[in-house]
Amino acid sequence: MGEVFLAFLRLGLTSFGGPVAHLGYFREEFVSRRHWLDEQAYADLVALCQFLPGPASSQVGMALGILRAGLPGAAVAWAGFTLPSAVLLVAFAYGIRVGTGVLLDGALHGLKVVTVAVVAQAVWSMGRSLCATRGRLMIAAATAAAVLCRPGTPVQLAAIGLAAVAGWKLLRAQPETAAVATGIGVSRTASFAAAALFLALLAALPLLAAWSASTAVQMFDSFYRAGSLVFGGGHVVLPLLQAEVVPRHWVDEEAFLAGYGVAQAVPGPLFTFAAYLGAAAGVPPNGWIGGLLCLVAIFLPSFLLVVAALPHWQALRKVQAARNALAGVNASVVGLLLAALYRPVWTSAIGSAPDLVMAVAAFLLLAVWRVGPWMVVAAAAAGGALFAAIA
Repeated sequence: MGEVFLAFLRLGLTSFGGPVAHLGYFREEFVSRRHWLDEQAYADLVALCQFLPGPASSQVGMALGILRAGLPGAAVAWAGFTLPSAVLLVAFAYGIRVGTGVLLDGALHGLKVVTVAVVAQAVWSMGRSLCATRGRLMIAAATAAAVLCRPGTPVQLAAIGLAAVAGWKLLRAQPETAAVATGIGVSRTASFAAAALFLALLAALPLLAAWSASTAVQMFDSFYRAGSLVFGGGHVVLPLLQAEVVPRHWVDEEAFLAGYGVAQAVPGPLFTFAAYLGAAAGVPPNGWIGGLLCLVAIFLPSFLLVVAALPHWQALRKVQAARNALAGVNASVVGLLLAALYRPVWTSAIGSAPDLVMAVAAFLLLAVWRVGPWMVVAAAAAGGALFAAIA
């Protein structure tokens, strides 16, 4: 377990570039260098985690931890990979709560503007791969239209569910090639227990949150549901979390988008944005306790789903109906992200010609010149502070 923790801690400190880059780092570290598993087994793990909701790179890390050190290995792998970025984002949240001044306000506005470029790049890249046919494009467009006309979590969840049905009935996903079993020893008892706990929490937490006056319970419910229902990577969590935390006034719109911009600049998984939101909340529990609560809540579904799915993945991936439904869900999340690009990201960040120039420049740096996200985010913060000082 010590070996697992130290290996993932090093990756958590150095893995910039998003989930696709993280998977490349994992392959180099655990297939090529450490030989924990072979190429085919690693590809099989990646396929499993792409199929499940939640952050794919973190789920692959949990599965690798299970392979090396059993179920406790999943926890220490997650901790090593997640804590560096979570600590940095909680520290930024403390700065937001105590900082004032023209330059700070300008830097925060720059972080909001760069979020436009980051989300636009995600929409473009995901749309090219997940909406390559007319049917998938129609699902994405319908989802975006529904969410823009009727914002809110219920409409988003309904759109995802309807997209799964449409994919099952109307789409034809490419068949998956056979893969070698990974050899990860998760018993069927543990698998069914994890699945039962996942579903029980998903059903019971909303009821408990509605009955309880505790903000902690309500936060745990909101972040657990976000972690349970997000397909397509970290960027797609943006509209779900925005719909949960901003209308309730836990975090205001400006602080939400500023934190999302900073989350692009730190290593590790984007889901650690939850730690920032918990720490920056204007109601208790907040600070580091709120950050830890929200962090655990958003990642707990990923752990339970990985444990539940590992023994059954080889059979499930061969079911064409399941693959068709997932294709519809993936197209729907592109629509969710497109809607979020307009509101709240564009509407709250772009208010002047300099804002538009900065957003276009950031998009070109990210998408065309492939500049590292942390450098683009730092430049946007500096540019926002400079514009504020000039003004």
